[in-house]
Amino acid sequence: MSHDTSATPGGAKTSSGDIAVLRWLVAATFIVILNETIMINAIPDLKDHFNVGNGAAQWLTTAFMLTMAVVIPVTGFFLQRVTTRQAFALAMIVFCTGTLLAAATPASMFWLLIVARVIQAAGTAVMMPLLMTTLMSVVPENDRGRVMGNVTLAMSVAPALGPAVSGLILSSLSWRWMFILVLPVAAMIASAGLSRLKNVGEPTAGSIDVVSVIASALGFGGLVYGLSLIGRDDAPVPPYVLVGGAAVVLALFVWRQIRLQDGGSPLLDLRTLNHRTYTLSLVLMALAFMGFLGSMLLVPLYLQDVRGLTPLKTGLLMMPGGLAMGLLGPRVGKAFDNFGGRMLIIPGSIGISIALGLFTQIDLNTPYVLILGAHILLMVGLALVFTPVFTLGLGAVPPQLYSHASSLLGTLQQVAGAMGAALSVAVLTARQDSLSNDGFSGLAAYNGGMQWAFGLSAFLSLGVIVLATLLPNRLPVTAPVHGQPEGAVGPDLSETRSTSS
Repeated sequence: MSHDTSATPGGAKTSSGDIAVLRWLVAATFIVILNETIMINAIPDLKDHFNVGNGAAQWLTTAFMLTMAVVIPVTGFFLQRVTTRQAFALAMIVFCTGTLLAAATPASMFWLLIVARVIQAAGTAVMMPLLMTTLMSVVPENDRGRVMGNVTLAMSVAPALGPAVSGLILSSLSWRWMFILVLPVAAMIASAGLSRLKNVGEPTAGSIDVVSVIASALGFGGLVYGLSLIGRDDAPVPPYVLVGGAAVVLALFVWRQIRLQDGGSPLLDLRTLNHRTYTLSLVLMALAFMGFLGSMLLVPLYLQDVRGLTPLKTGLLMMPGGLAMGLLGPRVGKAFDNFGGRMLIIPGSIGISIALGLFTQIDLNTPYVLILGAHILLMVGLALVFTPVFTLGLGAVPPQLYSHASSLLGTLQQVAGAMGAALSVAVLTARQDSLSNDGFSGLAAYNGGMQWAFGLSAFLSLGVIVLATLLPNRLPVTAPVHGQPEGAVGPDLSETRSTSS
């Protein structure tokens, strides 16, 4: 989709028609993200139902992440060449098809459930870049914090509700109902959205570079898969071989995109990285997402494996933090519009580090109220960081690069999430084995591994604080560069943008 790049009046507000477009995109994004985390508590039931081991069951998560990592890089190109309605329709039809297939999977065909998750992930991968690209295209700069805050509410509440919803369903119904209940809701949103959704911008012509698609799939897919194998005893291929090979392929992919930028059609336009504020935001979001995904993995493991809580109780204990993160979204967005980003991002990044530091002190008898408090602090810190950084980062690139910027951000989030989970498991396992060899009991050794894994996330969060101090406070409205051809990238305006409010 091509977009109008004309300057928007400084006091303009988002029109009711554009808000309606975003409302349906947010609803669709909510349901697909909810589906992504709803599987967290279902793995034990699925292992028993299909009679498979941990390695096979892990593919339900690995296949989803792999698909997201492969598909998201293509969406930057895809979204520029289809209408908003076409992209929405394709994403929701694919997602609903995968959900229906998952609900109908026979007990003897576990592989079909994995295929269904791949199909679901393909639809999910389109929705996030579509939502962010449309938001950046229709919302005036002075109103983006408020609108982004409301979008963050849906995006934050969905993953928080996933484990609790799955725990509630599994306490009285079979695993199939996780898909049966989601399907009619997704179908209703798809039908209502298509009847009301309007197109934003017009498609642009262009050809796709097949070599880039193949290199992207092998590079990003190989990297995520290799990271997911770290710490597993049943890895079919040494993970470091896969990670190293994927890094080489990605280097070739980057070289190919740079060559295509001079006259071709890059699959992922890396000229977004010429903008300092976007690049800083990208790295900060990656580090924050590593801590976020690491905690999403470690906290349920601690509560269920160390403290013996049921999946439902685990989900309910984690829900307040996620709800706090989501409910803060609109207020954080308004504060960003009024005061800028620094007063939010810097305290938020410090709160993330403090919360992860508290998690390094957990033991076999830590009061649940302290765990709840640390988790809420972590989610509140992330809420203060995510909305302003999203808005600053995507706002720093020209409108013609919005789709590529959101696709690159989404891809890096998948890679960062896989890396955070892999490193957490690797550190946990190594420390657990070391303590076991020193004579510690099974639970004590496991808890010690948890402490070190949280320590790794706390260490990475220090980088978030450093990057937070480097981001500007605001992105002032700038006039278009006269004489610049359509699609060209101007000077890095983020280098000269004021940091005053």
